[in-house]
Amino acid sequence: MSDSRKDRTPAIRTIAMPADTNSAGDIFGGWLMSQMDLAAGNIAARIARGRSATVAVEAMKFLRPVHVGDEVTLFAEVVRVGRTSMTIHVEAWRRPRIGEETEMVTSAEFTFVALDEKGSPRAVRQD
Repeated sequence: MSDSRKDRTPAIRTIAMPADTNSAGDIFGGWLMSQMDLAAGNIAARIARGRSATVAVEAMKFLRPVHVGDEVTLFAEVVRVGRTSMTIHVEAWRRPRIGEETEMVTSAEFTFVALDEKGSPRAVRQD
């Protein structure tokens, strides 16, 4: 594991399965993006202390493929907290099922907005 990740706790760890592939057998980029959104959403809900919604995803570039059976680990960290929004950086890393070497496959910035019970933006912190 690289030094930049050894002290971080994964937000999500999962296995890429055959149901997550296209007809050519490659893992869908959309599946990976949804896993990243789940990781960021988990952090956003804790910060907002309630409901939040994804409003933007920026700077996503797929660097390496993910294969069936790969362990996918997602790290998420808060970049910015505004009045109603939060920006969370997510990195996705893969590890082959039978190997130990890991590599980053993509990263992106996810922006969430905190929502009230009617689905309208609200202040992130309601102390």
